[in-house]
Amino acid sequence: MSQEIPFEPFPFFSDPHHQTIISSFFSVLFEPYSESRKIHLPDGDKLSLEITTPRGWKEGDLTVVMVHGLGGSHQSPYLVRLTKRLEEQGIRSVRINMRGCGSGKGLAKQMYHGGRSEDIFQALMQLKTEAPNSPFLLIGFSLGGNIVLKLSGELGELAKEFLIGVIAVSPPVDLYSSVVMIGHPDNAMYEKYFIGLMRADVHYRHKKFKDLPRVRLPRKLKFYEFDQIYTAPNYGFRDARDYYDKCSALKFIPDIALPCKILFAQDDPIVSPNSLDGIALPKNIGVFKTKRGGHMGYLAHPSEGKGIYWLDSLLLDWIIGDS
Repeated sequence: MSQEIPFEPFPFFSDPHHQTIISSFFSVLFEPYSESRKIHLPDGDKLSLEITTPRGWKEGDLTVVMVHGLGGSHQSPYLVRLTKRLEEQGIRSVRINMRGCGSGKGLAKQMYHGGRSEDIFQALMQLKTEAPNSPFLLIGFSLGGNIVLKLSGELGELAKEFLIGVIAVSPPVDLYSSVVMIGHPDNAMYEKYFIGLMRADVHYRHKKFKDLPRVRLPRKLKFYEFDQIYTAPNYGFRDARDYYDKCSALKFIPDIALPCKILFAQDDPIVSPNSLDGIALPKNIGVFKTKRGGHMGYLAHPSEGKGIYWLDSLLLDWIIGDS
């Protein structure tokens, strides 16, 4: 059973495409100071974390760990804005760059995908070792949301040893349905943009790591085709549908034992807000929906009590409430 949250969009930016696109350009003028930390993965690749520690923070205080979406990095506007808000509240934040992203560019031979929950777990274990008395809250955005939900479900009760809660914003918990949605002609601009980013990433890695075989991707490429041609055969899946089935958080979410909040917008153009409808979920999992907001847009009317960056304020309320 989902709960509706009131949200009034910014005037003239009420349709989902304006919300989705314009919000992606909104950020703060200066990126917050951060310390880079490298995480060594079992297969030899490395992740890069960006850690922002406010003055006065001490071991035992709250840390918020964040995972970006497809094509993002620690420099994604939504992560930068939230990091600044957390810093003002005295809360330490960790922005995880998935394989090859942000300050981790060139450190990973393999590519990230929607099921790389083990990578996030490696980072969490290292962070917990360094600050064993600190509570950790995990937040994932878009594809990162699917990954953190998958991880939380896989860990079950064990997750409580590492986390006090998990939050997912606009997560494509059914990967196949999102691939179908983004492949719709109305969403061609999103598909073209993300395919361009993935194509560039593939070519960069195959050029940098000489032992990787040469790869040729068709000029015209759909999401499903990319996963069928590249993701599935390179990362141990039978085909694209096998990848979507094994990596979608949908089947793992009922096993989440932590306090969990999931946020959807009813008008999200590339993520179905109804993927969890009809699924019996435990009481510790809350599903929240807004009528508008697009895909991680949530630019609000100036009269809204949470300001124009409605999502940032909502998340801060949830973070402080859960800590």
